[in-house]
Amino acid sequence: MGSDVDTAPLVGRGDTLAALRSALLDDVAAGHTAAVFLTGESGVGKTRLLAEVSDRLRDAGALVLTGSCLDIGDASPLHPLRQALRRFDAELTEARTSSAVRGLLQVFDEETPGPDGAGALLERVSRGLHVVAGGRPLVLVLDDLQWVDRSTRQLLLYLLAGLGDLQLSVLAAIRAEALQGAHPLRRVLTELRRLRSVRVVDLAPLDRAGTDGLAAAIVGAPLPPDAADQMWQRSGGNPFVVEELARDLRDGRDGLSDTLREVFLARVDALPEHAHAVVHAVAAGVEPVEHWLLARVVPLPEAELIEAVRAAVAHRLLVGADDGYRLRHRLVAEVLAHELLPAERAALHRRYAETLTSATAELHQARLAHHWRLAGEPGRALPAAMAAAREAERLHGYAEAHRHWSAALQLATAPAAVPPDPARPAPPGVDRVELLEHAAESAHHCGEHVRALALLEELAGDPAGPRACALHIRRARYLAAAGRSAPAEAEYRRALAAVDCTPGERASAAAHLAELLLHLGRYAEAGDQAREALQLAGEVPGSTSAVVLASAALGFSEAFLEDPDGGLAVMRQALETAERSGRPEDVAFAYLHLAELLTGPLNILEEGVVVARRGAERVAELGLGRTWETRLLAIATNGLFRVGQWAEAEKVVAAALRHRPSGADAVELLLARCRLSVGYGDIEASDRDLEAVATVLAGGGARHVLPMLILRAGLAMWQGRHDLARQAVQRGLTESRSDDVIVLATLAWHGLRAEAEAYGSRTIAVDPTAVRRLREVVERVARKSEKAGAPVRYVADGFLALCDAEISRLDDGRGDPELWARSATEWDRRNHPYPAAYSRLRQAEALLGRRVRVATAGKLLRRAHQMAQGLGAVPLSSEIRTVAGRARVTLEEGPAVVRPAPRPRSATSAAAPAVDELAVLTAREREVLAAVAEGLTNREIGQRLFISERTIGVHVSHIFDKLQVRTRVQASAIFLRNRPE
Repeated sequence: MGSDVDTAPLVGRGDTLAALRSALLDDVAAGHTAAVFLTGESGVGKTRLLAEVSDRLRDAGALVLTGSCLDIGDASPLHPLRQALRRFDAELTEARTSSAVRGLLQVFDEETPGPDGAGALLERVSRGLHVVAGGRPLVLVLDDLQWVDRSTRQLLLYLLAGLGDLQLSVLAAIRAEALQGAHPLRRVLTELRRLRSVRVVDLAPLDRAGTDGLAAAIVGAPLPPDAADQMWQRSGGNPFVVEELARDLRDGRDGLSDTLREVFLARVDALPEHAHAVVHAVAAGVEPVEHWLLARVVPLPEAELIEAVRAAVAHRLLVGADDGYRLRHRLVAEVLAHELLPAERAALHRRYAETLTSATAELHQARLAHHWRLAGEPGRALPAAMAAAREAERLHGYAEAHRHWSAALQLATAPAAVPPDPARPAPPGVDRVELLEHAAESAHHCGEHVRALALLEELAGDPAGPRACALHIRRARYLAAAGRSAPAEAEYRRALAAVDCTPGERASAAAHLAELLLHLGRYAEAGDQAREALQLAGEVPGSTSAVVLASAALGFSEAFLEDPDGGLAVMRQALETAERSGRPEDVAFAYLHLAELLTGPLNILEEGVVVARRGAERVAELGLGRTWETRLLAIATNGLFRVGQWAEAEKVVAAALRHRPSGADAVELLLARCRLSVGYGDIEASDRDLEAVATVLAGGGARHVLPMLILRAGLAMWQGRHDLARQAVQRGLTESRSDDVIVLATLAWHGLRAEAEAYGSRTIAVDPTAVRRLREVVERVARKSEKAGAPVRYVADGFLALCDAEISRLDDGRGDPELWARSATEWDRRNHPYPAAYSRLRQAEALLGRRVRVATAGKLLRRAHQMAQGLGAVPLSSEIRTVAGRARVTLEEGPAVVRPAPRPRSATSAAAPAVDELAVLTAREREVLAAVAEGLTNREIGQRLFISERTIGVHVSHIFDKLQVRTRVQASAIFLRNRPE
């Protein structure tokens, strides 16, 4: 197998390239020999590597002769050397060297080595190569050495043994699966391994990162997670296979290409008969296939079976391990699936199923269901699928359980391909309603919310389905999880009004409704609803889940509105109750609300982050990784963002997104990531996340609308689009029904800031109606916060201080320095560095505008810049530098030179840096940063610049230190902002 070297990039081989160059040139003393024999399976990239190494050796001054062996035995003595010399002769321009090459070719034409003349010929060839080399290091590169002729084998042994007066290195590629049995090259390699100067390197397939990188380079963009997983599983990291699959994906071709199919069929057909049967059997099995199971499916004597397995492993089709056998490439299974007749495939799967059924060990029900289904007997597969689903649920493996319940649904209606056997008892009847209920609930738990709702609708259409009240409650739960809170609330209220609602269902519906109202920020309603739910639950034995939900909602409501200590105690008690019950969803609810309370209204950020992360670990153990774990990690991310640990927050949100959440879970994480992107100034990433959130919320996700609009307003202001910021804030004020004074105060601050920015920049006129409305909101928040708990009032007062200071900017165009100083102090006390840095910037700007206390303004700007740089807040840092540049303030440590600002800020001043931020970098560091901004990895940058990956890592660290950033995103943003147009 070869690859298209013109279009496929070389990925993941940088270290190997460097090692080969060193072994063949740098480490070879004058007058000595060296050799590297590169082995590996077909398609692993040996030929491409030979070409790349050859180019580097030529650039280093070596004479490189390249040839290939032919699969025609000894019919062409010394063919690869003849070929190499002819190629070299065709490229030559020096007459003297060309004469030496043609003289050596004439030696080949005149003499054919016989039993007695081989030594003389080898000596003449050695001398001829010495003349051709002309004192330069000579490297002989041979491809497909598994087909080497006898004369060339003898020449290699002669030259590498140092019998010729020649400084020589040999690089040869060998197809590993071809060296079987008594292949003569096996003996040659055995002899050569004894020489210290000879290395045999087995070229491994690409790792996961290399596979992803190669596929992305060919497709033109990173593959979606599911497609990347499939690429890795099908290709096994083989570069040729990755290239073929990626091109098919890029060009929109379905199925398996004829090229890949024929390549793998040829490799399988080359196997001995018994090994052929073994590979077919493993391809039909569920990996890993244990040896005892394979022995029952492939009825061979033990010795013959072992030999067959050895042959399949040697041909690089199977991989053996302690737990059984696997295909090296799952693609082989796809190829072989079409090579057997349907009856042959069914018989093979039936042998597997019968063997597993008769085994004395504990049954693997999922595997059994798989084989009975493919054997054409759905009736025997169905009980096994249901048993596998229940076992997965018992172990909290909800994603696996959902797959099994979905398979059971299909099996329940599938016709049997095999006539029923009268001697075998028929499987027991299956309740389709039960299957639908289990499939819907498992889909809900594993985050497949759309699927859960679809199954629920199918269940509702079944005459034997659940009663109306039970359906309303289920539908509400699924809608809420999907981020559609408005229709979810309506469904809960329908459930409470349903005439067929039992006391237990009424308590459950009331508790879930209280929890939903809590998420919507309607804390007073949530508290009332929670008290009603607790009263209802007290009348129904065994209503632990309702008690946990209602207690968590009540505790949060009380902590926010009136009694922080009492409410917090109620929530901690709810968590203890949930842990005693052991029900996964109860534990998740309790952790979620406790972490939200601590990181939000109570502002106990450090403990809140710890609780969120501990809760994430706990619910992951309970099988809720894709849903509740992601929500808890989103809370941890927001807490880390507030305390200024943005780099750590970035790691947490990236880890959570690997679960590929959906619905409300995805929205929580996208909003958390968007906060970081807005702070970092990554406009494109912020826009992308906000668009994704808006798409999900189109179904009615009222809980997340205000956070989304606040972020939209903040992003618009950094873009200088104050009109868009105004629209986002006004929409939020119109749609909000939240009691959350903190969220309302945050929204009001963004609105006032947008109007103040518009006033200062003269981009748009200030809207008096919008300002009047925002002032009313500020007054309403101030009144409401007076009645809230002390911690809530404490946080709200910080935002009210920001609002008062922004209003002062609207009053006189400059702002009140004392109000901004009070805001900075308030946020310092709360350990929120971002608004503290912003307040110092505005305080300095106000002082400079009044042309007073200019030295103090310089200190404030330096302190603000230090804080913003520590966070990685690129837009804020840029605006600070702009103000400092206008005022001629030196931001570095030392005495500042400060002059009053001569004019108000312009519309474009925040968009461009006052100085070249890249001036601190060396030329090489600028090259590295340019590659970082392209999204290249350290390894890929090293390959481009011919530097080791470790050296690139050192350059990147220096770049981060000099630019005072923490992430590649931040560094890239600075580069893109400062690069010449």
